[in-house]
Amino acid sequence: MHAPLVSSTRLPLGSDADLARARQQVRQAAADLGFSLVQLTKLVTAASELARNTLVHGGGGHLEITPLTDGARRGVRLAFIDTGPGIRDVDLAMTDGYTTGGGLGMGLSGAKRLVQELSVASRPGQGTTVTVTDWLRDLPSPRAGAS
Repeated sequence: MHAPLVSSTRLPLGSDADLARARQQVRQAAADLGFSLVQLTKLVTAASELARNTLVHGGGGHLEITPLTDGARRGVRLAFIDTGPGIRDVDLAMTDGYTTGGGLGMGLSGAKRLVQELSVASRPGQGTTVTVTDWLRDLPSPRAGAS
């Protein structure tokens, strides 16, 4: 069980300005946890794509940012929630190149490659929740003999 480190932050996703605020808040949450620049950039990139999907395909919704702790591990869970039309075929939607909006079709599948965990819960006509979780990664140990 991943216990929240502190309470969640809930942000609306109803406009381009909301998307910018969401990116800033995700960046700050990850930085506060000590994420490296590379890991932080990957998480913010995934969050940006998923927030845009929530707005464009889900008709808007909200983002919940939850810092997590699991023993000594620290991480963050992002839940992108909408009450839009839902995704009829989640497996197909996770396929590279699949698009319903004329884009490149790399949104869900691309986001999945950028984070450690991604899940999609969707029911046609009832909305979609995409949840990503990323854990703070330890820096690699120096190689033997390296100075």
